[in-house]
Amino acid sequence: MSQQSQAEGVDGTFLDDEPDEWQAPLDDSLQRREGKAYSAVSGTKESSALVVQNGQARHATTAASPAPETSDRQPLPFSERHETATLPVDTEDLTSGLADKPIHVDEGSRQVDWARSFHGLSSEAFSKEASQTLLAPIELDDIEVKPDGIVYLPEIKYRRILNKAFGPGAWGLAPRGETIVTAKAVTREYALVALGRLVSVARGEQDYFSPDGIPTAAEGCKSNALMRCCKDIGIASELWDPRFIRKFMAQYARETWVEHIVTKKKKKIWMRKDDQIRYPFKETK
Repeated sequence: MSQQSQAEGVDGTFLDDEPDEWQAPLDDSLQRREGKAYSAVSGTKESSALVVQNGQARHATTAASPAPETSDRQPLPFSERHETATLPVDTEDLTSGLADKPIHVDEGSRQVDWARSFHGLSSEAFSKEASQTLLAPIELDDIEVKPDGIVYLPEIKYRRILNKAFGPGAWGLAPRGETIVTAKAVTREYALVALGRLVSVARGEQDYFSPDGIPTAAEGCKSNALMRCCKDIGIASELWDPRFIRKFMAQYARETWVEHIVTKKKKKIWMRKDDQIRYPFKETK
């Protein structure tokens, strides 16, 4: 066999370029990852190879590899063996998506498909008691202030108001589409359903900083959609009123300088006047 008709192995040995039935694909990158080279022989056949050692060429006979235990085993096509051998062993990355598309109900089913239906939207008003609960002014002690000056109502407070107005189990959030995972955020559309009819539809969103935080961000996305849906039925509507926000910030919030205890970095933050600065920050001038 001529040198031109041979392929070079990872160990410097020229291997036969005619693959045997059980010969593994010669993938250099995979062999280096595994820390070993595949044999170029199979069954009881021996292979003669040209070896270069100390600047001189000589022929060497490679020992035969043991034959497969079952003779009736059929080899995979070369392309499939090569593809299987080079598949990455890393775990699945959640940034590729969560594959949680809602299940669509058959048209003949008596159950409402909340992923597509607008059943009951604006069909009638809620009862007087429920409406009073939904439209009641929020308690000023329940309002929180973020360091950037945004006021908000914790999501658990929205759930408590819904439970008080309709009763636990008489309302819920139905996903209207698949969860979308971008490079920095998670988003999904939800529908608020109460007393068996659609109330509102909104899209929630939540940022994340590493793939490990995607499940938590997906839950935060759901709460964000709930908050936005509740705008349509009057819950905490004051927090969307600029005049109310300015008045609240003037009476109940303050802006102050804080310093990070470890890094010594300083910045300005907003906070409620009746709140205390927490670790790892301390108030400074």
